[in-house]
Amino acid sequence: MANEQDLLSTEIVNRGIESSGPNAGSLTFSVRVRRRLPDFLHSVNLKYVKLGYHYLINHAIYLATVPVLVLVFSAEVGSLSREEIWRKLWEDARYDLATVLSFFAVFVFTLSVYFMSRPRSIYLIDFSCFRPSDDFKVSKEEFIELARKSGKFDEGSLEFQKRILESSGIGDETYIPKSVIASADNCATMKEGRAEASAVMFGALDELFEKTRIRTKDVGVLVVNCSIFNPTPSLSAMIINHYKMRGNILSYNLGGMGCSAGVIAIDLARDMLQSNPNNYAVVVSTEVVGYNWYQGRDRSMLIPNCYFRMGCSAVLLSNRRRDYRHAKYRLEHVVRTHKGADDRSFRCVYQEEDEQGFKGLKVSKDLMEIGGEALKTNITTLGPLVLPFSEQLLFFAALVWRQFFSSGGGGVPNTKKPYIPDYKQAFEHFCVHAASKGVLNELQRNLELSERNMEASRMTLHRFGNTSSSSIWYELAYLEAKDRVKSGDRIWQLAFGSGFKCNSLVWRSMRRNRKPARSPWLDCIDRYPLQF
Repeated sequence: MANEQDLLSTEIVNRGIESSGPNAGSLTFSVRVRRRLPDFLHSVNLKYVKLGYHYLINHAIYLATVPVLVLVFSAEVGSLSREEIWRKLWEDARYDLATVLSFFAVFVFTLSVYFMSRPRSIYLIDFSCFRPSDDFKVSKEEFIELARKSGKFDEGSLEFQKRILESSGIGDETYIPKSVIASADNCATMKEGRAEASAVMFGALDELFEKTRIRTKDVGVLVVNCSIFNPTPSLSAMIINHYKMRGNILSYNLGGMGCSAGVIAIDLARDMLQSNPNNYAVVVSTEVVGYNWYQGRDRSMLIPNCYFRMGCSAVLLSNRRRDYRHAKYRLEHVVRTHKGADDRSFRCVYQEEDEQGFKGLKVSKDLMEIGGEALKTNITTLGPLVLPFSEQLLFFAALVWRQFFSSGGGGVPNTKKPYIPDYKQAFEHFCVHAASKGVLNELQRNLELSERNMEASRMTLHRFGNTSSSSIWYELAYLEAKDRVKSGDRIWQLAFGSGFKCNSLVWRSMRRNRKPARSPWLDCIDRYPLQF
């Protein structure tokens, strides 16, 4: 693990003019100490890179043998004239017809087996992101006032939440179930949870079915993920009942898997489509905010209250070859990393009751360090699959040099900065989970990304807050609303969550995705990007 001191950063904060006391009328300042992500690209282990190269090694036999066969065949054919080639072919066909027919039979059989055994391409036809009505819109100031009126929080807790909101990167137009904090009663009930889940899921699905114009009975696979709220019957059963889907639909409900569950749901849908040809799959990613709203005084449990907001995404996938012509994206890679075997990682985001018996999510102070370790594993596994060969060669050579020649002359440690791959050469667009402003800042610094690369994530956090597993789809919707996604562009969706997990999706755009007719950004896209 990284040195504790290396994970801390200081910041001088201007507190304004002191209004009372011995220092009245003078400027006051304070020093704020923050935890940050470790420089995980500076401490990459060789075993993580080997995981990524494993995918390439599986195909090394083709890369090694095909050029040799081509060279041998070219040398043999090159020694004959055109007349000799035709004469040999004619003589073989004339006097050894059985051999020729057998050759073509084997050739056709081999090609058939190859194409039938190849994994089917998975296409993203379209997706939608739910936008609540303005009745649920709450500014940061209104948030604190509603919390104060609810009588659930003391002044210390209110002041703590206010400070978190001021530095969160969240704007004044996010959405939250007001009934949770506006009432002194317990509103985190099953009834309220079902009402919120119905509103966000059906809103996103109605838009998806309207945009794609497919019948609900054509959907063969349904995957729903929601970490906190898992009623009986399940959320997937609620959707099947509401839309009267067919009886043999393959439905799955993923619970307790955190903010990266959206990527896991896509991976599961991909596997189901691979074994069920000519089918559609719908993936719904959401989080029911109100059901786990914390009303106690434990500050590590108050943090999720400040970040999580209402949201939901619905994605339509297909494995039908005829959908190639009108699909938006093709799925290229899924890379998943799970650090749950480590106790600290397992407990860094933990749902439990506090001393007063109030249920909430406890966020560990080690979250940044643990998240950095998971990210390190994930991106170094992904690197060999997506980086240009030149970047892979430089990075691998620098890594091997650092592993085996880490000391300079005379036993002096080698302090030379290791080579950091340029992921901007692998992707045109980045959709990093909008967890918090601090996390986005550290990711930008570690991956050496530009402000434009991080724009979709920052603006999504500002406009919609942390919508958990659906946030990476609000970010892609932002890029489409800005008319930036062109044919052939590669998109990296990176999400991380409890467990601790870090997961990546890589998409390739099939066509230029112009500004859509329906999007959660349409009425406000001209105001973005904002300058912070």
